[in-house]
Amino acid sequence: MSSHVDLFSRIYALGEATPEGYQIHSCPQLIERIQTIGFLPLLDSGIAGYSAEAMMADECRYVQFPDGSWEWPLWEWKGPAATEGNCVYGKFFDGKAGFVSRQWWPDFFNWRRSQNPVPQEGSIEELILSTLRQGGSMIARKLRAACDFTGPKMRSRFDSYVARLQMGCHIVTADFVYPRDKHGREYGFGWALLTTPEYLLGHEACQCERTPMESYERMQQHLARLLPFASQQQIDKMLK
Repeated sequence: MSSHVDLFSRIYALGEATPEGYQIHSCPQLIERIQTIGFLPLLDSGIAGYSAEAMMADECRYVQFPDGSWEWPLWEWKGPAATEGNCVYGKFFDGKAGFVSRQWWPDFFNWRRSQNPVPQEGSIEELILSTLRQGGSMIARKLRAACDFTGPKMRSRFDSYVARLQMGCHIVTADFVYPRDKHGREYGFGWALLTTPEYLLGHEACQCERTPMESYERMQQHLARLLPFASQQQIDKMLK
């Protein structure tokens, strides 16, 4: 509990936390929290209290009903947050999904690209990336088919390649597209609409005047101030 309290106080100290309190009750509050913190994992980050899921108010947590249907506001909000929240969404944190604010994106992009350069010509990663660039943006399953990942167990292989490309900031998730039932209602967990950060934000938004190491140190210092109870190893794992 003490680590949660420490995180609460740190967020308040930044001067932009929602006045209603630390817990998130709405999509606008989620967006505000992303802007306040700068880096926000969607689900469990391994650091107590440090995820959007951990910050949800009780009435906004996942609920499954007797008929098998479910309700999960956070899952519904991640798409609007990505499209309207002045942030970037993808599998950025140890292969897990989360948000990076536009303010911090140039440093994050700068560091990650230095550690994950453009895929080599002829590699599978280069095929996926070039196919996506041709389309501008594509639903993940259509990109998978276009890259001929259609055989048995190929989905998991494709997903692992895309996850690595997202960790390197070569691919981001622009939005989520949901199928509709015969009544026109959306259902399911949605399909990720993938694109490149340059296509989504423009090249200028992906430029940084600092060296990659300067960007890393700036982000590390920010997270160390925000998460004083987290170990150096935990913070490094978030940024590696």
